[in-house]
Amino acid sequence: MMYESLIKYFNSYSGKSLTDDEIDLIQNSFTPKKFRKRQYFLQEGEVCKYTAFVVKGAMRQYSVDDKGEEHIIKLFIENWWATDRESLMNKTPSIYFIDAWEDTAVLLVTKTCLTDLIDRIRKLDANFAIASQRRLSAAISLSAEDRYHDLEKTNPEFLQRFPQHIIASYLGINRETLSRIRGRDVKK
Repeated sequence: MMYESLIKYFNSYSGKSLTDDEIDLIQNSFTPKKFRKRQYFLQEGEVCKYTAFVVKGAMRQYSVDDKGEEHIIKLFIENWWATDRESLMNKTPSIYFIDAWEDTAVLLVTKTCLTDLIDRIRKLDANFAIASQRRLSAAISLSAEDRYHDLEKTNPEFLQRFPQHIIASYLGINRETLSRIRGRDVKK
């Protein structure tokens, strides 16, 4: 069932089991959708209308510079939330692309439905903000090698799901630097 992982997610963060009414409310608020590999959830210039809870698969959020080079902003796997929060909240055109890196199944929720649920998921929203703040702090203060090891410790599944060039971009380093870091780790 598509909703099973979402219900487990809510239960794990709320510290209690959801009531049948709360489960019905959640199921009525979210819509299942599948994306094929490389299919866009959001393209630059579009206004983001949904937040997606990833049930199965992997997605990435990125920008493309004037030279056509991709810069990975975020990676999303199962039990993660994919969205362009600024575009969604302010109803402004997105400066990002979000696409499926693998065939992906998600549950979509609109801003209006999400607002109705916000009291129930306030703690989840805080956890997302903490994770984003932590990643920004690491990008500013940690060396490339420390950023890689932090990712290895906090999200080892990313290293299994995404190729080196995506991981390097996500860490803000080039592929050669990532290869050197991984090479040193193998020698240890």
